[in-house]
Amino acid sequence: MLSRSILLATAASLSLAPLGAAAQEPVSVVATVGMIGDIAQILGGDCIAVETMMGPGIDPHLYQATAQDVQTLNRADLILYSGYGLEGQLGDVFARYAERVPTLAVSEAGIARDDLITTDDAYGVDPHLWMDVSLWARIVPVMAAQLSESAPDCAADIAANAQAYEAQLAALDDWTRQTIASIPQTQRILVTAHDAFAYYGRAYDIEVAGIQGISTQSEAAIADIRQTADLIVERQVPAIFVESTINPRTIQAVSEAANQAGQPVEIGGELFSDAMGDPATAGGNYIGMIHANTAAIATALGGTPAPLPAALADWAAQWSIE
Repeated sequence: MLSRSILLATAASLSLAPLGAAAQEPVSVVATVGMIGDIAQILGGDCIAVETMMGPGIDPHLYQATAQDVQTLNRADLILYSGYGLEGQLGDVFARYAERVPTLAVSEAGIARDDLITTDDAYGVDPHLWMDVSLWARIVPVMAAQLSESAPDCAADIAANAQAYEAQLAALDDWTRQTIASIPQTQRILVTAHDAFAYYGRAYDIEVAGIQGISTQSEAAIADIRQTADLIVERQVPAIFVESTINPRTIQAVSEAANQAGQPVEIGGELFSDAMGDPATAGGNYIGMIHANTAAIATALGGTPAPLPAALADWAAQWSIE
């Protein structure tokens, strides 16, 4: 792993690769997380080639860049990251890259600070913005504009792709709201390993309880586990959820404590929080990530997934989703 000082020194020594390469060559785009890389590829199509630094199962709160990452960034024509603290100290690195190569913090550019959930930890704000589809959709026009600058010959196609994708996200947002509303009100509480679902809860009217805070840098304390178990017993929560980027032992400990206290609780499934799933699966894209989470949450808590809207028919057919 590379230290922050080495990364900063490397970034400072970069020379900008010329963007005026042959028009037919795809623009090299580096994205930090899959939720950004997936959208960039959809918007840019064959005009860009996206490399994502943090793949399935990778926790961005704990991520440290590797030597391979530096080589990838050095080759980039465009760097896309979320910002608002999600990437931690890498934010300083990207600020230095921005002096030499187009670099965009998509959340900061597309989502106003007034719309953020504030916290009293080192973050100051909750960076898990993709959990609210309507909020995350705001990065689409921002990314489309930046991609059009990097690939001007493809600007018309990028604009068309953005319009079509925004329609899909609007449909996904409506479907998610309808599906969560099907959960009985008394059971509408989402218990997860860490506090990554606050935007989801605010947008879709479901109470959220994370054992850990927003960051995963520290382990959950015994008191956190006991407090969560007491909540499950008091509210008679039927299911709780593990996350794909976090060790399941804290959720398992909470489940055992609740069961010992007389409240049967099941593990309702694995949710995607800080990373998407395997690219070869439906959960390996942003729409699929939200769809999989929502279907799992609703089913485990006593709801029923709503029928998919027509705007998502092509996506559903691609992944054999009924």
